[in-house]
Amino acid sequence: MISLIGGTGPEGRGLALRFAMAGEKVFIGSRSQERGQQIAQELGQLAPSASRFISGGTNEEASSQGDVVLITTPYEGQKDTLEALRPKLTGKIVVSVIAPMVFERGHARAVEVPEGSAALQAKSLLPEATVVGAFQNMSAEDLLVPDKSLDCDVIVCADSAEARQVVMALAEKIKGVRAINGGGLANAHYVEELTVLLVSINRNYKIHSSIRITGL
Repeated sequence: MISLIGGTGPEGRGLALRFAMAGEKVFIGSRSQERGQQIAQELGQLAPSASRFISGGTNEEASSQGDVVLITTPYEGQKDTLEALRPKLTGKIVVSVIAPMVFERGHARAVEVPEGSAALQAKSLLPEATVVGAFQNMSAEDLLVPDKSLDCDVIVCADSAEARQVVMALAEKIKGVRAINGGGLANAHYVEELTVLLVSINRNYKIHSSIRITGL
């Protein structure tokens, strides 16, 4: 099962929808059980054929049930959330989808993370899990349109080649997505900051931009 901690935000909802549409069992976690269940029901209505694959509840339940666990909380909530859930995430593949940023006068700015990136912070908080960085650059708006092909690359960074391959295979279950081996987890820093640039481009041009790596 794929579970999402903080999965009720736009990115979490979009990824949950796409994985369920691909036939993967998905659990949406929230601080509130009712909210997690509500979002699961709403996504089931958005894509009825996927409804039997989607369930929801608390972040604690998501941590326990998922074999692959995606962290889609806001950056400012990551530390407290992962510290509380650490025992339940032991031995699991944990995917950081977070791109730390703030908005100042309508402009996106990257937030400096002491550990180097949100993914590296997650690794420091979860030493007994295998942390992967992926999915940061995907448009939540496009993910939530069930019949839309994403036409983008997902860069996957991890120190474990096996975990990287698992997440790359998962990414390519989403229509239009190609997974790219981004190397070690330290490279997630560049992917996270690229997200801030894409957000700025989106606001300037009123579009939902993504990335493609050419020459492969």
